[in-house]
Amino acid sequence: MPEGPSVRKFHHLISPFVGQKVVKTGGSSKKLHPASFQSLWLQDAQVHGKKLFLRFDPEEEMELLGSSPQSIQGVWQEEAMDPELALGPNGQETSAGPSGSGEPVPSGSDGTYGLGEHNRLVVAQRWLEVRFGLFGSVWVNDFSRAKKANKRGDWKDPVPRLVLHFDAGGFLVFYSCQMSWSSPPVVEPTCDILSEKFHRGQALKALSQAQPVCFTLLDQRYFSGLGNIIKNEALYRAGIHPLSLGSLLSSSSLEVLVDHVVEFSSDWLRDKFQGKERHTQIYQKEQCPYGHQVMKETFGPPCGFQRLTWWCPQCQPQLSSEEP
Repeated sequence: MPEGPSVRKFHHLISPFVGQKVVKTGGSSKKLHPASFQSLWLQDAQVHGKKLFLRFDPEEEMELLGSSPQSIQGVWQEEAMDPELALGPNGQETSAGPSGSGEPVPSGSDGTYGLGEHNRLVVAQRWLEVRFGLFGSVWVNDFSRAKKANKRGDWKDPVPRLVLHFDAGGFLVFYSCQMSWSSPPVVEPTCDILSEKFHRGQALKALSQAQPVCFTLLDQRYFSGLGNIIKNEALYRAGIHPLSLGSLLSSSSLEVLVDHVVEFSSDWLRDKFQGKERHTQIYQKEQCPYGHQVMKETFGPPCGFQRLTWWCPQCQPQLSSEEP
């Protein structure tokens, strides 16, 4: 799935549409029903690690407040909301799709606004959580085209999950992603590898556990936005074997590993904005930059997700249990 730098680029593409009204929809989503986005206003876009969050509000709430979407955004973002007025697991309207499973959809005006404890008008927030698949992407004012024939030899363009046309004339297209209505996102910048508030101490403490560092790096609780590519590249550049136990590594080695996580992620994001291709040294390579044969194997926690890992046995020697 797209990693932190890619999702931040998607967020950058979507941001200009904030404050605009959806006037036409399309897409293959069965659970969300694209038509339910008709006449909604995109009010906010946030990125947290590998997830994208989009906030929509219905037009009747704009009329109720008697102001433009932009001028009342501060009111909508008030945190002290009446819990009975906020859409949550027990307060969302649901609509069963063809599969029979219920999926929340935006509700109308009933029960979505009222007076808070300070007699301020408070409106329930509706957030769309977007989780991208392996080839997930966001396109602006254009559609993705087939780059090669499928197994049948057909040149079929990818089918978008959701298409949103806005009143200013542009449109957004979402591919290969899962979407669901959620509560307002919980902001944890201290674990986001691309945030200025990323907490190195917290990350170092997590890495020092007695488990392979390649497992810890993919733990989004400590390294939000870090995926398989960043994992492989940071470990290689730090000269650390993916199965090395964090408890056996020196504090300086762990410091260097975190440095490479942040540096590679930041460089990757910068390259994306400059239109440059991502440069990797070990990921999906047969030889490392020094000409050594690269190994490839699937690693992961016993009851967790297994991920392909590339490493160089010579540049990344494994520590023995006797080493300090």
